[in-house]
Amino acid sequence: MSQVTRLPIRLYDVVLANGVTLSPFVWRIRYALAHKGLDYEIEPVSFTGIRKILGGGYEQVPIIQDHGRVIADSWKIAQYLDRTYTERPLLFRTYGEYVAARFFDRWMFRDVVPHMYHCYVLDNYNQALPEDREYLRESRERTFLGGRRLEEVVSGREKRLPAIRDSLQPLRVQLAETPWLGGLRPNYVDFCALSVFLWAAAINTLPPLERSDSLFDWLNRGFDLYGGLGRDERLHPLAPGYPTGRPPEHRLTA
Repeated sequence: MSQVTRLPIRLYDVVLANGVTLSPFVWRIRYALAHKGLDYEIEPVSFTGIRKILGGGYEQVPIIQDHGRVIADSWKIAQYLDRTYTERPLLFRTYGEYVAARFFDRWMFRDVVPHMYHCYVLDNYNQALPEDREYLRESRERTFLGGRRLEEVVSGREKRLPAIRDSLQPLRVQLAETPWLGGLRPNYVDFCALSVFLWAAAINTLPPLERSDSLFDWLNRGFDLYGGLGRDERLHPLAPGYPTGRPPEHRLTA
């Protein structure tokens, strides 16, 4: 009796002009799929192309297709993967882990990401696919930036870096006590946090961290997970002279 071949999961991913994954929410699902050992293939799309896929009706990534089922939103996808592939390593071993991950994510996107975003919104625009740039400028200036131009928002960003670094202090304190945010092993909280730094590495032309930052111990181990999932030569340094995208064997010591 022949064995049924399982098709890989299709993951829709907004990419930059150089093909790098942009969305931190896609990055965390890439980690989730790797954690569960599931095969997947990336379907790159533009920002302006999202509404044209799968018959329309979707405005954001990540979106996955899995044997005729379509699931959108990173949290719904993560829960779907655990419900569907129970025999594989769980993303949330308890309901408490899920709640902790949601709490962490809300903190990160309230107290850290907005400061980074205001530093890198022009970098995002400059490195986007050509067909996305007009949409990005118009929508970001109107919706997120109160009508201010991208250039105005990033002006003086060098002076704002210390505030960004200071906002990351809770991570440093926790990682001084445990090897991972998930404790003795990485879990979805780590994936959520790593994804923010990978988003920053995808677009920044002004590294957010100092080379001596203790976070690099955790970041390097996190980027090395699952065969170096977070390593890509096209990524930008997260600290001056510190090439985030180098393969692990060429990694520099912070």
